[in-house]
Amino acid sequence: MTSRTCIDLSNKVALITGASRGIGRETASRMAEAGALVAINFNRSEEHARSLLEEIGSDRAMLVQADVAKPKDVERMIGAVLERFGRIDILVNNAGWHDYNRFEDDDYEAWQRGWQRTFETNLFGAANAAYLAMRSMRKTGGGRIINVSSRAAWRGETEFADYGASKAGMVNLTRSIARACAKDNIVASCVAPGFTATEIAKHELEVRGAEILAQIPLGRVGTVDDVAAAILFLASPMASYLNGVTIDINGGSWFQ
Repeated sequence: MTSRTCIDLSNKVALITGASRGIGRETASRMAEAGALVAINFNRSEEHARSLLEEIGSDRAMLVQADVAKPKDVERMIGAVLERFGRIDILVNNAGWHDYNRFEDDDYEAWQRGWQRTFETNLFGAANAAYLAMRSMRKTGGGRIINVSSRAAWRGETEFADYGASKAGMVNLTRSIARACAKDNIVASCVAPGFTATEIAKHELEVRGAEILAQIPLGRVGTVDDVAAAILFLASPMASYLNGVTIDINGGSWFQ
């Protein structure tokens, strides 16, 4: 294989939030295989994060605990990565939160808490991490920011509207970074997975598996490999002119 057909992230530093499980874990693993130095963010799943660190090797990766819903944690996370590796070339905003929060529910305070937690994790956490990572990127000649959105951004959701709204916000955040920061050679892109076999989707898939499969022309639910492959491509030199795009990864279940 030539350099034009092989993804090479040698000497690049990648920070992946929510990297202990699911899409984030597979993304971190693939980026390490491509030669990147990897910062594995986790919030509570330390055991899973440590097992990934062992797989990659402590000489090529580091752990950084942070709840991205908390601005001070995000600031500490970025600082820890810069202290260890000296730079951040790739930021993947993958950490996310999802729970039922129906319009019909009676508890108004619980409704507000749901929206607040979802937005603090999914959107504000991503925005804060991007803002702080870009400080380093500007000093080192640029970088990539890849946000993990969802099919829910386009479709609207009946049982977790806060999740769909936060993911729609991530798409617009991506476009805003793309327009505002291209002058600094900072490229932003986004992936919008449909139903993917992860822990966050486990309950929905168990309860509504047949209904979900009926929505997907390819006849199967997405895998973490499907999504991580697209993220790896967006982080690579092959995608250097893709700025502000969102790639739908849903097997044809929804089109913009």
